Amino acid sequence: MTTRPTPADAPGVRVRDMEPGDCDAVAEIRVRGWQAAYAGMVPQAYLDAMDVAREAELRRRSFAAGGPQVHAVSLAADSAVTGWACYGPCRDAGAPSGRGELYALYVHPERIGTGAGRALLSELTARAATAGFHEMALWVLRDNTRARRFYERAGFLPDGAEESSETGGAAVPEVRYVRTLSGPAAG
Repeated sequence: MTTRPTPADAPGVRVRDMEPGDCDAVAEIRVRGWQAAYAGMVPQAYLDAMDVAREAELRRRSFAAGGPQVHAVSLAADSAVTGWACYGPCRDAGAPSGRGELYALYVHPERIGTGAGRALLSELTARAATAGFHEMALWVLRDNTRARRFYERAGFLPDGAEESSETGGAAVPEVRYVRTLSGPAAG
């Protein structure tokens, strides 16, 4: 397992491959992340019903199943897991060859602004470029202006594609962002 230091704008943050023992922390990050970031965008009853223990079991099963996705976690100076992200081949129908997709990126709400998200995104775009992807796509909730600004600052741009996903019985509009990756040092 390699733990690497991250860019200068994320002092003290490290990124490493996710391990099975990280599933509980990742579940906590994902549930609390949804509850904080998506309030007012998805039905509150859905957010309130999210359960960390149930999510941890889903993370364990998903992680054990393997597959083409790459999972990484960010660590604070005290080695606490502060964020989680994963990417793999683009799942969009008709996606061009060589396009990866950032499937998820979450930072614990108490750790937003520490550089954990930037470190994860930098690491995963660099890994994707090294793995041969020439661009990376991601889907973000249309109304999530904070996340959209974050991705735009990292060089992602909306490409005009939109779709809605069903969450808690409501249609939730999403927009696709894409970024060109350039070689092993991308990010």
